[in-house]
Amino acid sequence: MCPADKSPEGWKVLLDLLRKMPPEENLRRTLEHSEMIRLAGESGLRQAYPQASDREIFLRSARLRLGAELFCRVYGDELPDYGPAHRNS
Repeated sequence: MCPADKSPEGWKVLLDLLRKMPPEENLRRTLEHSEMIRLAGESGLRQAYPQASDREIFLRSARLRLGAELFCRVYGDELPDYGPAHRNS
């Protein structure tokens, strides 16, 4: 299936390039994109919680990624107050 912002021909070219990419390059790019997404999420949390410490931002980010149950099993009650910007977890 082709994304709406790409022509079928453009999508085919992109997929061909990705298939030809060496595995180590593919992994490197995947990790870079993952890091960019994590940083963007943390940026949003910093806007929602401007007074939060780096540790609090880390914990809030981890809670969003892990879900409430697993977060509590891993970190316990280290982040007991979710505050007004807490969303869906």
